[in-house]
Amino acid sequence: MHNLPPLARFGGLLATDLRDVTSDPSALDSRGFWAVVADFEGRTVCARFGDVRSAPVPAPVPGAWRGPEPGDWTSSLDRAAYTEGVRRIRRHIAAGEVYQVNLCRVMSAPLPDPAAADVDALTAQLALGNPAPYAGTVRLPAHGVEVATASPELFLRRSGRTVESGPIKGTGRSPEDLLEKDHAENVMIVDLVRNDLGRVCGTGSVTVPALCAIEPHPGLVHLVSTVRGELVPGAGWPELFAAAFPPGSVTGAPKSSALRIIEQLETAPRGPYCGAVGWVDADRGTAELAVGIRTFWIDRALPGSAGGGALLRFGTGAGITWGSDPEDEWEETELKAARLLAVASDVQQPMGRATR
Repeated sequence: MHNLPPLARFGGLLATDLRDVTSDPSALDSRGFWAVVADFEGRTVCARFGDVRSAPVPAPVPGAWRGPEPGDWTSSLDRAAYTEGVRRIRRHIAAGEVYQVNLCRVMSAPLPDPAAADVDALTAQLALGNPAPYAGTVRLPAHGVEVATASPELFLRRSGRTVESGPIKGTGRSPEDLLEKDHAENVMIVDLVRNDLGRVCGTGSVTVPALCAIEPHPGLVHLVSTVRGELVPGAGWPELFAAAFPPGSVTGAPKSSALRIIEQLETAPRGPYCGAVGWVDADRGTAELAVGIRTFWIDRALPGSAGGGALLRFGTGAGITWGSDPEDEWEETELKAARLLAVASDVQQPMGRATR
């Protein structure tokens, strides 16, 4: 909806009165309140707002969000392609090239009324149907950013010079579903995040206050760890992004090898999915950026879309290790997508189904 004013919404905060938009993360070290959306591929949009106030997420207005038809969703990788990708990753692991790779696919569906599509109305639906600790909206239509997130995962939190990350690895319907593989994956990614933060944090300052804590979410549970460090003098947002992005929990280990394999196997750009979505308050020296999972975005940059066509997109994926079963990993991506696709398509769902 191109005539809607720019806004950002995170938890109980609403930001309006857009003042500045830049792709330069050094602006986040300057002044003001910024909304940030960083694509997995590296495109970053930082938007400074002049008016930031407390405002709860509004209740959904019936009819305000018209989502795709449930049967219209398509996947960038179908079941056969995804399971073959899992098998190929296992061959890379067997060859000693990599330990773990996050393999993802992007779901897309046409919006029935693109001109009236407002991601903030979708955020209201998500807040009711799938509440999340890092839920939010960033609506900047003139800059190609229309994102609604229900992310459960902390990418980077700042308080002064202290920086913290909360990687998630391990997903099940209940704690009993979590396997030894899930714990091993989590520890592997914690090591990766420790190394990432260690590039910009003081020697000996990087700690792991929590390892493999079980965290409940609507319809499923995750294993979540916490990694914390103290930034060295002179390290600001550009250095922190260079060290930590893209998030280790959605790439794999070693990160460079995992990224190379992801580029070979995935057929669609991830966009805001698996990137970062959140806010930075440069005046207070605080920030909270989530990993862009459980995240929808509107794509209006479509061939032949002069008539106003648009797609709603959503990503889902799973961490692949040597112990992965291809069919099980496909089913995990289905589990992670089911609840949120139902919310976006406004379909009533049993409480036992969910997503990451």
